[in-house]
Amino acid sequence: MSPLRQRFIEDMQLRGLAPTTQRSYLHYLEDYAKFFKLSPDKLDLEAVRQYEMHMLHERKLSPETINGFVSSAQFLCLTTLEMPWGKENFPRMRVGSTLPVVLDPEEVARFFDFVPSLKYRAALMLCYGAGLRISEAAAVKVTDIDSKRMVIRVEEGKGRKDRYVMLSPRLLAILRRYYRATRPTGRPTPPADGAVQPAEWLFPSWRANRHLTATSLSNACRDASRQSGLTKRVTCHTLRHSFATHLLEGGTDTRVIQMLPGHARIDTTARYTKVSAALIARTQSPLDALGPKPKPVQKRRK
Repeated sequence: MSPLRQRFIEDMQLRGLAPTTQRSYLHYLEDYAKFFKLSPDKLDLEAVRQYEMHMLHERKLSPETINGFVSSAQFLCLTTLEMPWGKENFPRMRVGSTLPVVLDPEEVARFFDFVPSLKYRAALMLCYGAGLRISEAAAVKVTDIDSKRMVIRVEEGKGRKDRYVMLSPRLLAILRRYYRATRPTGRPTPPADGAVQPAEWLFPSWRANRHLTATSLSNACRDASRQSGLTKRVTCHTLRHSFATHLLEGGTDTRVIQMLPGHARIDTTARYTKVSAALIARTQSPLDALGPKPKPVQKRRK
């Protein structure tokens, strides 16, 4: 490992960047260095601009992907290399505003009917029933399920923030059924050779002391989406969007909805008011307040 790479990784760790962000930044900068066949510390702002244009016009990448590279280059230059530049030297592409895809309750039920594995169905129901992100659902521990208080502890979610989410009676029954089916004794497997007992993941991987990967859960979601025949593309994040939208339609306060999925900003939660057809339909038009309601049109008798 080169000294620059080691310093870059250490800087990301010191500033508490999430492991997924660290991997993403490394990936962007590896491709950046390969494109110019030079170490990133030998490149300047003009090189950053040229690579952005390459990503846009030749590779046809999305604005979100290009901005991801800009973030990694900015972190490298300003933090690790301590270059005398500012954030204004790293312009970003404008990202269009898109509305999230939301399933109605019947579509959600149909989707779950086509998830064949009890393990994957339980994990995906956490995404919908508690609004968890895919990485959060995969990494839930058995001790995170608090059936007495009817809450689930989400440890180090996005931004490394802990939070609690609701544990519905139906979700608890599903998780208990899954747990009893996979652990008939009701007890964790004891460690070999007197080793310290590791954290017991609710959804363990086939690899020792690892939990289910987000990739495998995403693949299970994709397969169920295809088999269900739904016209909407269903991802784990679609289930999370549907969770928030259905809460809003049920009358839950937006501040509560902001807390449950772990949104840092209220305007992120406010997006769901734009996709809630039920909420829009219940909203009274100001036209109705102008005078008495019109009489219903009576059908003429033949």
